[in-house]
Amino acid sequence: MLLWFLRRLGQVIPTLLILSVLVFGLQQLMPGDPALILAGEERGDPQVLAQIRAELMLDRPLAEQYLHWLWRVLHGDFGFSWRIRMPVGQLILEKLPVTFQLAAMSFVIGVLIGVPAGVLSAVWRDRPSDWAINGVALFGISMPNFWLGIMMILLFSVQLGWLPPSGYVPLWEDPVMSLETTIMPAFVLGTGVASVLMRHTRAAMLGALSQDYVRTARAKGLSEKLVVGKHALRNALIPVVTLGTIEFGRLLAGAVLTEQIFSIPGFGKLVVDAVFNRDYPVVQGVVMATALIFVTLSLIADMLYMAINPRLRTA
Repeated sequence: MLLWFLRRLGQVIPTLLILSVLVFGLQQLMPGDPALILAGEERGDPQVLAQIRAELMLDRPLAEQYLHWLWRVLHGDFGFSWRIRMPVGQLILEKLPVTFQLAAMSFVIGVLIGVPAGVLSAVWRDRPSDWAINGVALFGISMPNFWLGIMMILLFSVQLGWLPPSGYVPLWEDPVMSLETTIMPAFVLGTGVASVLMRHTRAAMLGALSQDYVRTARAKGLSEKLVVGKHALRNALIPVVTLGTIEFGRLLAGAVLTEQIFSIPGFGKLVVDAVFNRDYPVVQGVVMATALIFVTLSLIADMLYMAINPRLRTA
């Protein structure tokens, strides 16, 4: 197990290093001069612009800028936000719990809907129930999140008055109000996750149900619930776990439109504001933090493989 972990870690480090080069390099291709934005009303003063560029190392060669930034990142310092004048690490720590709560709620909704629907669709293959589930899943994938969010606001907030239309309350301040402000955006994001998980669960279950070990279990006289739940589903979950970790990482990366519609102050809003204001350190810090999250989730997925299928432990 330790050897496997070290081997996986040896693959992760070069990946993150290459990603850091891409993030820093592509960031420089964005049009506009950050110094002009930060100068504000004094953007016409050459001395002010020169001073800002010197303070931010914008007058140095790109290679020197990158090495300086990478050295600070390796020491846990993502730099300062040029616009807000706050440490980027502090901004990430402030926004991460918001996005994590929204992503966790969305993921739970997606799993509770998508996985059972996929299993039932596979068991009821080519029946009207199967067609209905596939139709709902196709609708969920095709439906834009921003449209569903607006429709839910009109129904549950404007017409019925059950839920607040926007805003966010931290979970530790008021749990009930926090759930009320996040349940609609979580459901909007969760429906998309549920549709994707449903289709992949159905495909994986159809493959598992056609295997010899399933036919053997049925020949032994085991109940259909036990055959489906213990034998088929356990093996079908491996590709679903992979997809689930990717979807959860995508949710953590920030659903920009959904967060904008519901005024959720998470990663999505932070990145959008940083891009528009040419706040390079914030964009770079959020992208690198997201990459670390994806890598961690990938390692967790590999460990879940071994827990689900013991044969992989000796592979």
